Amino acid sequence: MAISQKDRERLRALAAHQMELATAPKMQKTIEDWKALNNFRMNRPMIYLEMWTFIQEIVPKRMQCEGDEARGLEWQLLANTLQSEALGDDSIVHAYYPMRWNVDFNLFGMDSKREHAAADGKETLGHQFIHSINDLEEDWEKLGHSTWSVDREGTMAWRAVVEDVLGDILPVKMVGGGLYSVPTQKIVHIMGMEAMFLNMYDNPELFLKMMQRAADETSAYFRFLEEEKLLLPTTAGESVGQGTYCFTDDLPSVVPADGLKVKDVWGFMDSQETVALSPEMFGEFVFPAYKQIAEQYGHLSYGCCEPVHSIWEYLETLPNLRKVSISPWCDQALMGERLRGRKTVFHRKPSPNYLGVDVTLDEDAFRAHIMETVNAAKGCTLEFTQRDVYTIHNNEDKARRYVEIIRECTQ
Repeated sequence: MAISQKDRERLRALAAHQMELATAPKMQKTIEDWKALNNFRMNRPMIYLEMWTFIQEIVPKRMQCEGDEARGLEWQLLANTLQSEALGDDSIVHAYYPMRWNVDFNLFGMDSKREHAAADGKETLGHQFIHSINDLEEDWEKLGHSTWSVDREGTMAWRAVVEDVLGDILPVKMVGGGLYSVPTQKIVHIMGMEAMFLNMYDNPELFLKMMQRAADETSAYFRFLEEEKLLLPTTAGESVGQGTYCFTDDLPSVVPADGLKVKDVWGFMDSQETVALSPEMFGEFVFPAYKQIAEQYGHLSYGCCEPVHSIWEYLETLPNLRKVSISPWCDQALMGERLRGRKTVFHRKPSPNYLGVDVTLDEDAFRAHIMETVNAAKGCTLEFTQRDVYTIHNNEDKARRYVEIIRECTQ
């Protein structure tokens, strides 16, 4: 479907605006501050207010294009700038249109089936997974071999569309990103949490065998990325995942003739699904496979909502751990002690309740919440990522004030 002249003019205006923001002195200073933080020469704590969970309150009201293809590109161009421009955080606006290879990896070759709740005849966010595995002894043969692929033709076809519309204003650039690996999430999706825990007890050898397969087949997927030369540098503001960036001086910033290796890039892992395990069971059933995967990365960012303090005795053995998530359920004081003076970022995830629940921001309560972190993280390299906010009650001013309070507390 061709993009109309009217839509084309709108897209080119947005591209020019992105370039203007990206090259402004303010953005260049923000980039320098991110570089300093990730290289443990922190100028100030950085703040990232993850927008995608409430993007429906930010982007649609600004949409003007009429054609479907144009609207898809318009959505992305708006998303490239509005987190910084409208919400005032330290997100990066790039002087290029970033694109990544369309790569697929399906652990165990099993689709994660789900059914969504419906309202007014439309699917909603609420959903449940349809589990295929119950008892590993009975269902072992259902675990297929993992699959992986790259759609080079599709990636290049979309790149050609974007370049034709705005490439002379905003160059299109293929970029890398943190290699994402969360095996226990896949396991919960195909068998459910209760069955996962029961199989650790009833079929411990098979569970460990499954985890080993997850590690081995993830490693095979990594080799595929290397052989196909699909890995790109993660040193200049690419996404690690979990609302943070890949700035670093310690990894290659140029692709050599024989391609990058997994040891040359950032990776991300978490295991939120195993928070109910004792540290000892995590160490026995989960960590060996996770360690095999994690040790292949150049740098590692770990954690999402799980309280990492309970399994720190394992995580601290990973020499490439550069960022660790300090969630609302984490013992901040303990992790401050453990991270003080260590080259691992205290990556704080404040409670989303202050911004996402009440229509009016309780500034005093939120300020006290942030000061707990400031006090706990003294002597640490500190950054904030606010995640899991599903509404700002259509109030961008509230979100901007939220960011301002964090800035005030971290002066």
